[in-house]
Amino acid sequence: MLRFGMPTLIELKSTEESAELCAELGLRFIELNMSFPQYQPEAMDIAALKAIKEKYGIFYTIHIDESLDPCSVNPGIARVYTETMLKTIEIAKALEIPTLNMHLLRGIYVTLPDRRTYVYAENEGLYLESMRKFRDTVTEAIGDSGIKVCIENIDDGWNQAFMLHAVDLLLESPAFALTFDIGHDHASANMDKPEIMKRADRLIHMHMHDALGKKVHRALGDGEMNLPEYLALAKEHNCRVVVETKTVEALKTSVKWLKAHGEM
Repeated sequence: MLRFGMPTLIELKSTEESAELCAELGLRFIELNMSFPQYQPEAMDIAALKAIKEKYGIFYTIHIDESLDPCSVNPGIARVYTETMLKTIEIAKALEIPTLNMHLLRGIYVTLPDRRTYVYAENEGLYLESMRKFRDTVTEAIGDSGIKVCIENIDDGWNQAFMLHAVDLLLESPAFALTFDIGHDHASANMDKPEIMKRADRLIHMHMHDALGKKVHRALGDGEMNLPEYLALAKEHNCRVVVETKTVEALKTSVKWLKAHGEM
């Protein structure tokens, strides 16, 4: 059976409140979101988090802060982002967290008379060299712990060549893998699905939510997506699956849908 988990929900004010709901619904894990103040490295109480996961029989994954950009053209900013990732890896080791989920950012763009261009696209060599240094630093820090940093597709797809080049550069390391966010891919007219499938041997994590056109993060069954197809893909690759709704009500509806379809 697939291992389903829940995201950090803004309605729930503590990890224990989230863990209680997670266990009540029969979910296996919580994806702690480092865009929230309580999940900054300096704010996380390792002993308390460990006690909660043991009390409720769950585990954690981590969603890296969505602003993290180790390729910033400002070396000081890039260094702080890398240091944040290294702190997160130490937390993951302490809590036996298997997966860190991360976005790639497009960065700043410039609007020209005939087109929009990205600073990273115009300076791809510098961008990829920064990404290579980040990859090697992270790989060394992870060592033989088994932690995987999963790169997630984002809104509007990996629609720049430099982003796909970065994905492939990161995947040269065994410390990196892929997350498939199926709802965002649907909203971008399945732009990233072919790229994910080309690299499907590295797919280990999935963010699952229904979508209706560009309206995403809907409860499972409350959209137009072919969810059984994606569940089959998740099973094929033994993915952990975050039921990535944004409200408690939508999460409960999604769990009911999964149970009704024999998935939990």
